[in-house]
Amino acid sequence: MYAANPVDDAVTDAAVDLRVPVLTDLAFVVTAIGNTVVLALVVTIAAAGLALRGQRDEAILVAAGSIGGYVLMVGIKQLVARSRPPLPDRLFAIDTYSFPSGHAMISMVVFGLLAVAAHRSSSWVRAHPLVLLLAPAASIAIGCTRVYLGVHWASDVVAGWVLGALWVMLCAWISRRCATRLRRHGRIPPRAARPAR
Repeated sequence: MYAANPVDDAVTDAAVDLRVPVLTDLAFVVTAIGNTVVLALVVTIAAAGLALRGQRDEAILVAAGSIGGYVLMVGIKQLVARSRPPLPDRLFAIDTYSFPSGHAMISMVVFGLLAVAAHRSSSWVRAHPLVLLLAPAASIAIGCTRVYLGVHWASDVVAGWVLGALWVMLCAWISRRCATRLRRHGRIPPRAARPAR
């Protein structure tokens, strides 16, 4: 299914016209951060670190939320089965479906869940909330490279960001609700009081 629209076509054409060697090299570096292997490594290290610090709820949130987000993304890709931009516009070969952008969605999921976990577990982050903007900023940068490199339509990327953000909000809500109910029934101990700062 081609299913592009005039806006997608116009954005892709503009991205192709913007290409210069320096930007292309930078785009390849940034897009690599959103690679499945890289993000899986980030999730593994973060979840392990949280678990070792006794932040079990946050470790489960990051690990389970990221895995669930990946499964959701793959399922939507197979369901929609949208083709990628034309081969001449792509700067590297890729033959999977296009919608939504996996790089955009999963980077939003992973970095978003890390931001939620950091806010819940770090008093420093709560005192400096602007640092949380790094999460969506990283995902936005990664998503933009997918259009620049010609492997996604702009609407694929926007959909990935939106779906990823919605998934993060859902996971955060479920995590908080489950933890509250378990503590209420005494199945897990209450959190230690946060030090006043």
